[in-house]
Amino acid sequence: MSQPVEVDVVIIGGGLAGLSAARRLDRAGVEWLLVEASDRIGGRVATDVVDGWHMDRGFQVINTAYPRLPALVDIDALDMRYFTSGVLVRRGADLHRLENPLREPLATPKTLLSGVGSLADRLKFAALATRCATLPAGKILDMPETTTQEMLRRAGISHRMIEEVLRPFFSGVFADRSLETSSHVAAMTLRSFARGRLGVPAAGMAALPAAIAGPLPFPQLLIGARTLSIGPGIVVTDGGEIRCRAMIVATDPLAASELLGGRVPRPDMHGLTTFYFGAPRAPIDEPILLLDGDRREIIANTIVMSNAAPEYAPGGMSLIAASVVGVSAPSSASEAVIRVELSRIYGAPTDDWELLNVVTLPHALPAARVPQSRLRKPVALGDGMFVAGDHRDSPSIQGALAGGWRAAGAVLAALGAHVGV
Repeated sequence: MSQPVEVDVVIIGGGLAGLSAARRLDRAGVEWLLVEASDRIGGRVATDVVDGWHMDRGFQVINTAYPRLPALVDIDALDMRYFTSGVLVRRGADLHRLENPLREPLATPKTLLSGVGSLADRLKFAALATRCATLPAGKILDMPETTTQEMLRRAGISHRMIEEVLRPFFSGVFADRSLETSSHVAAMTLRSFARGRLGVPAAGMAALPAAIAGPLPFPQLLIGARTLSIGPGIVVTDGGEIRCRAMIVATDPLAASELLGGRVPRPDMHGLTTFYFGAPRAPIDEPILLLDGDRREIIANTIVMSNAAPEYAPGGMSLIAASVVGVSAPSSASEAVIRVELSRIYGAPTDDWELLNVVTLPHALPAARVPQSRLRKPVALGDGMFVAGDHRDSPSIQGALAGGWRAAGAVLAALGAHVGV
C-alpha cells in the first residue's frame, strides 16, 4: 500500500507488542497504521522452514496460562502440540523425573521419590510453586522483592537442588545463569508454569503473531517500511513523513531506546543460542524438557521438538533443540562440545545427527534485575509518545502482549475526549 501522510496513531514495530496494540486500537475504532521495517511481522517470534524442518528463532513456547493470550487468539485454532508437564534431570548415569503435581497429580509419588535433591527440597519447591499458582497475582507482587536465587534460598531449598535443577531451568527461561532476575518475575513465571500447559503450534511459533494479526485489516500493516526518526506528532520513514496524534514505539528494546532518544533507558539484554540437530531417530520418545543436573553449565536445556510436534521434522526424522545461555559463535569446536554434551544428557550417540542450524540471539530477552516492582513500567512518555514491549512488563511473550495492550489503552485514554472511547 502507499504510505498515508496522516493518521491518528502510528505503531512502530510489528512484533507481538505492536500487534497487540493494533488489535486494541482496531477494536476501539481508532484510525491506526503499523509500520514494520522487516519483510514480515512477528519480531523476535519467527519460524524458519527449511527442507521440511521447522526451526523457531530460538527455543520458544506458548503457555496457555498467559493472561493476555485468550483475548487475542483462539488457542485451539493454533493447533497446539504440548510438552509433558515436568522435566527430566540428568545426574550421572540416571535421568530423574520431576512433574508438576498441580497438572499431573498421579505423578506426585514418583516426583517425591525422585533422586533429585532431598525429599524436603522437593516438598519445599512444590510448596513454593503451589503458593505462586494459587495466590492472587497482586499478593505475589506485594511480597518483598529480591533475586530469584535469594527467593529460592528463602524458601528453604538447598544449594544442591538450586544448582542441579533450578539454575539450569531458570537460566533457560530468563537467559540468566546468575539468577539475578527479580523474584517478582520468577514468581509470576512459576505461577504461569504451574497453571498452564506448554507447547508450540503445529506450524511453528510464527503461527502466534500470524493469528494475532489475522483479524486486522491488512492494508494498515505497512511491511518493509523503516522508521528513520520520530518526534512529537511525526514519524519519518524511508517512504516519507506521517503526521499523527499519537505513536507507540513497539520495536525491540534497543531500537526503542535509540528511536526515543533517551526517554527510555537502554536496557541490558541477555543472549541465547539454540542448536538444532536432525536425527534419524529420537534419543527419547517423550516430549519433555531435559536439564543438565551435572553442573556442566554448557547446555541449559534440550528437547526433542518433533516428539511434541511431528510437523517440525520431515517424515521419519527427529528435530532436537539445545539451548545455551549467552552467545556461542558457530564453529566446529562448539558443535563438537554440544554433541558430546547432548550424548551425555540423552545417554545416546549423536554421531549420525546433522547440525541443521545455530540460532544466535545476542538480544534474546531484556534483563529483569531488581527492582521490577509490580512489573509495569510507564508507557506514556509525553508529547503523544508511548512505548510498548516486554521491556516495559516482564521478559516473556506475556510481557510483550500485555505491554502492547497496556500502551494502546494509554493512547485511548489520551485521545478519549476526541474519539469517544
